[in-house]
Amino acid sequence: MSRSALPIGLRPVPGTLLKQFAIYIMTNRPRGVLYVGLSSNLPERVRQHREGLIPGFTLQYNLTRLVFLEYLETAAAMIAREKRLKGWRRGWKIALIEENNPTWRDLWPEITKP
Repeated sequence: MSRSALPIGLRPVPGTLLKQFAIYIMTNRPRGVLYVGLSSNLPERVRQHREGLIPGFTLQYNLTRLVFLEYLETAAAMIAREKRLKGWRRGWKIALIEENNPTWRDLWPEITKP
């Protein structure tokens, strides 16, 4: 079976056997502007945000700090979780971040370690 014939989510990421599905939250500073996104290649997607390679909301508000991430098992679970989080009130998102990352440190170094 060719790679392109595999369902989304079973296509391998270079260096791994399977994709890792993740939702994430980016910000510009603690309690600043928040962006909820999803990716099957989180390090690459966050790098694109950090380097300003993606036009739109994250570039406009300079959202370069990864403050929350959550891995899920399937593409469907990732999409459902992202939609759920996008529907949350801002205060709930802040509470989620502070529960997992109370100092709002940038998690970028943690996802790029070899």
